Amino acid sequence: MSVKKPSPQWKKFQPSVQDPAILSMHSNASVVNMNVNAEIQPAVPGGLPRVRETGLVDKKQKFQPSVQDPAILSMHSNASVVNMNVNAEIQPAVPGGLPRVRETGLVDKKQHSYGFIQCCDRDARLFFHFSEYSGNIEALKVGEAVEFQMSFDRRTGKPVAVGVIKVDPTLVSPEILNEEKVQGTIVQEAKIIKQKNGTLPGAQDGLGRVTYVHNGECFFLPYGLEDVVGSSTPPKTGEDVLFQIATDKRDGKIRARNVESLESPSQRFAGVVCSMKDTFGFIERADIVKEIFFHYSEFKGDINELVLGDDVAFGIQIRNNKEVAVEIEHLPEGTVIFEDIAVEMVKGKILKMLKSSNRRPSEALAGRIMYETPKGLIEIPFGEKDQRGECTLLQGDTVEFQIATDRRDKLQRATNIALLEETFDYSGDIRETGIIAALKDGYGFIYCAERDLRLFFHFSEFMDLTYNPRLQDELQFTVDQDPSQPTRQVATRIKHLAKGSVSFIKVLPAVYIGTVDKEPSTHKNQGKNKEGEPGNIIYDYEGTIQQIPYFLKDVTDQNNLPHFGDKIDFHIGELKATGKKQAVKVRVVLRNIAGRCHGFVATIKENYGFIETADHEKEVFFHFSSFNGDTNDLELGDEVEYTLARKSSKVSAENIRKLARGTIPADEILREKGIVQGRIVRPMRIVNTDQEEYCGLVQITDEEGNNVGDPLPYGITSLADKRDFLQKDDVVKFQVARAKKDDQLRAVNIGALRKFIRAKVDSVKGQYGFINYEAEEGKKLFFHMTEVHDGAVIQAGDEVEFVLVQNQRNGKFSACSLRKITDRRRPERLLSRLKSFSEDKSIWKVIAIRNPKGPEDGKGFQPRSPWSSPLS
Repeated sequence: MSVKKPSPQWKKFQPSVQDPAILSMHSNASVVNMNVNAEIQPAVPGGLPRVRETGLVDKKQKFQPSVQDPAILSMHSNASVVNMNVNAEIQPAVPGGLPRVRETGLVDKKQHSYGFIQCCDRDARLFFHFSEYSGNIEALKVGEAVEFQMSFDRRTGKPVAVGVIKVDPTLVSPEILNEEKVQGTIVQEAKIIKQKNGTLPGAQDGLGRVTYVHNGECFFLPYGLEDVVGSSTPPKTGEDVLFQIATDKRDGKIRARNVESLESPSQRFAGVVCSMKDTFGFIERADIVKEIFFHYSEFKGDINELVLGDDVAFGIQIRNNKEVAVEIEHLPEGTVIFEDIAVEMVKGKILKMLKSSNRRPSEALAGRIMYETPKGLIEIPFGEKDQRGECTLLQGDTVEFQIATDRRDKLQRATNIALLEETFDYSGDIRETGIIAALKDGYGFIYCAERDLRLFFHFSEFMDLTYNPRLQDELQFTVDQDPSQPTRQVATRIKHLAKGSVSFIKVLPAVYIGTVDKEPSTHKNQGKNKEGEPGNIIYDYEGTIQQIPYFLKDVTDQNNLPHFGDKIDFHIGELKATGKKQAVKVRVVLRNIAGRCHGFVATIKENYGFIETADHEKEVFFHFSSFNGDTNDLELGDEVEYTLARKSSKVSAENIRKLARGTIPADEILREKGIVQGRIVRPMRIVNTDQEEYCGLVQITDEEGNNVGDPLPYGITSLADKRDFLQKDDVVKFQVARAKKDDQLRAVNIGALRKFIRAKVDSVKGQYGFINYEAEEGKKLFFHMTEVHDGAVIQAGDEVEFVLVQNQRNGKFSACSLRKITDRRRPERLLSRLKSFSEDKSIWKVIAIRNPKGPEDGKGFQPRSPWSSPLS
């Protein structure tokens, strides 16, 4: 019995068109034509050649090939993928088989229940059944783009398309188009060839040829009439043209596309100037994602008027095998639009933040945001200029944004990105509060409620771009490290709060009763403590006397402020930043009626003064802000009512109210004693501030100058002229009065018996001046305008009479009780008006610098003679 040897198995070898060896041999050819029918004999293991044998057919039956058979796989190797979709889902073809790859193609043919797909990424045409299409098969047209997976028919073993879906046609192309344009010459025109039946031919009929030079070598590429653009007339033989090179992904063939004649009217393009150097620049094109070079000489107009961001129109020429922009013209602003921005706002989360580095990022759109759609979660990129404002964004933040789609390459990105407040509900940020303490140009400082610190902030960190910050505005923010100064903390992600939202004090619920021991200052403090000096409250806490400060702002009713000795109730507040305690919600319970005092205005300075008590024993300081009325109405000797308040370590007058003259009972004058003469033995303290006693003393003297009796006290009300500056040893005349309160004798209506000196005014400088009188060697005599009587206007050269006085403290001389010597006295109505004028510098004042001259250089005009009629 003879043994039949199996017949040798032969298979066809299909070399890949991407084989470097094959491509190198045919590098000058645009089409690679390989003989794929050559048969080779495989070797046996070990590398020895197989031996040819003979035999007889013993049995014949139908053979079902396995998809795992290497021979079958090699037979289908002509379905080699040139460019596969690497993002497609890979599934096994059969259990244990090769993985599937998602591919794209175009519907080539449709029959009753099946059709064929022409693959875009390889030279293959696959069968598909309508049951494999996910959608309405009636809506699927021939030539539309689809995506599918390749599998094998279980019955025949042939490759078929399964899982067919329709896709965007702009994403599917069987060719790879090079963006760079090449200049070449037509060597053969493309023509229209009609068949006998009158139908137009296919794309391969009537092809033309264009030649170009690259690296010293000449290449020829085919093109068709459908590849001609920019003109209705096809280019002729010998014409120079621009074109793009297209490579077929299926077989590697290359051809010319978008052929444009250089001699035809040039096509105009649009773009935006994106870069400008010394003599050249670059334009970002609106038709493709590319920048094009231009020289300043190509701009039609004044190059100084061209700035970054301008919209321009231009033509394109090839120079040195590179595209350059020519004939550049200005376009109206807003003409060039690169992208379309969707109206609706989308919510998402930041997956990847932009790197805060000074180096140029390797990727223009380095940030990533994830948002949810009906099809699932989608990532979308964003760049540096896509944020609305400059508020700090962090990974994981919830934001809202709009989707911008580039018209050139359909790339989508997120723009107008804004941080949402709901981020802070789960982000873990420690949000703090405070108020704006200072504002500068573009930045400011926040006084924190939770910590004893002033934080720097920049206006760019406000979440609301329309907000205009103001002093004392309340804010919420996150504290972060300053990137430029790691040792400094700054406020970021700032939100404006409604007034009353920020509290610096934690208020305890218990209510306490106390007495005001010291009132807070009622005028503004220009120092660091803007709240001024605090007041002080004494209260009983569990049998122990305690003290606690309070401020004017902590009083509940600002129209009913507590005063010294008033009974009040209050709460205790604890400062969040420091833990210090103070009284808050202060309210008056019972007024200290016995605390109302009476007195006389003894001294008036620029913004303060002193009040002489009703018993004439001492003086009390007061500030103009404590006077209830116009301080311009105050005059020396006016009767007032006030309360005492302890501020710092001194007692001052508050709530001052002017009284009608005669409200305070006057001392009883002893008229039987008549007018007596005496001598000042101790001036008032307003004259000599070094003495401790307030009131002055005057000694009665006889005609021979001998002392009579004890010295009598006197105060501001005792002076006949309240502006008189009585000094020690001045001779005076006065009357004697008895005080009704204690029957004490006092001197009243005191008038100085002084010698008046006459001299001329040398100069006047605002509120003071100098007189040509030398009380001290080489010095002119000083005087103040408040010493001028009757409101007279003093000018340089005026003759005045005055009294010479010496300051007891510094020994300097000055003039007081000035009277202008004039023949005519001002009317009383004018004098009263002058007294009412304030020293407000904002009111315009007129000062006569030269007297008028009449005819013949006389002083003034001559009096008119009585008028008489010429007819009389």
